[in-house]
Amino acid sequence: MQTPLFAAHVALGARMAPFAGWDMPIQYAGILAEHEHTRRATSVFDICHMGELELRGPTALVDLEHLLTMPVATLAIGQCRYGYLLREDGGVLDDLTCYRLGPEHFWLVVNAGTRAQDAAWVWQHVAPTTQFSDLSDDIGKLDIQGPTARAATERALGVQLPDLGYFRFTGITLDGVPCLLSRTGYTGEFGYELYCPMKSVGAFWTKLLAGGEIKPAGLGARDTLRLEMGYALYGHELSLARTPAGASCGRYIQLTKDFTGKAAVAAELKQPRQVLVGLRLESKRAARAGDVVTTGDRTVGVVTSGSVAPSLGVAVAMAYVETAHAASGANLHVQVRGAPWAARVVDLPFYTAGSARTA
Repeated sequence: MQTPLFAAHVALGARMAPFAGWDMPIQYAGILAEHEHTRRATSVFDICHMGELELRGPTALVDLEHLLTMPVATLAIGQCRYGYLLREDGGVLDDLTCYRLGPEHFWLVVNAGTRAQDAAWVWQHVAPTTQFSDLSDDIGKLDIQGPTARAATERALGVQLPDLGYFRFTGITLDGVPCLLSRTGYTGEFGYELYCPMKSVGAFWTKLLAGGEIKPAGLGARDTLRLEMGYALYGHELSLARTPAGASCGRYIQLTKDFTGKAAVAAELKQPRQVLVGLRLESKRAARAGDVVTTGDRTVGVVTSGSVAPSLGVAVAMAYVETAHAASGANLHVQVRGAPWAARVVDLPFYTAGSARTA
């Protein structure tokens, strides 16, 4: 599948590759350049492949409280919250963001690769009085990320943007087009996620890039940016094979309510076997998902994501490690292409100078 911006990416010289069933841009000028520009200025990412599911009606809130791990009732209108959609056994169907647009009106923003299963699962588990719609084919999404995002976006679009707190959103009309502007992102930097009709994405993309201040960035930089922040990626840190207990250590999970998969999550939180940690390697040789983590001659974990961190100049990784070896400062080894490389457990995020929470 292709987003409406496929031809624009090709015209910009993007290297395209399949991702979750979509032809997506991996890089334009290069991952390092795009990573750096996002950290110091502003980049725009095509995220039209992600899904948007809508729930409305008098039973929508009750349904979502049962479906999702995080609290939903306490969401204010105009607020969104991150959490998990689980199977009965606690396996993670998806990590997602829930938006409250009205007293009985919600969106779930879900991952591209899990959109179909998420939609089917939600549809099967809502009350007859809850109206459910998959809006994904009609809604486009651009992520505008970087410490200068507000000023750069205002100049590019010729508007004054509203003041928004972190994880807050509002409806906004841009060039006569109704949109939703959200102060969220996946890079660790100040920025916005702009939702608009799919047919309008091309015009906004062109206008954002026209002045040269905002530059396009691909999925390669998106991955190094999120890894530096210790953000989970579905299919790596999160999957059906695990509950979210080890990744979240209780964050984004409200055990005082009933939700699907609660028993399994609660049991693992009480006695976790492995937890997700950050590893800083003593080299620039990057570990990859599947590389084993050892101490002495014993395997104690497995890498889920790894790369050189461009902002730090060292290789970092996230890994599930036995709790006995997960304390910050613990010395371990990662078997990188058959060779043991020294690694130290460090606190997440790896990169601490992000501007995401800037007002």
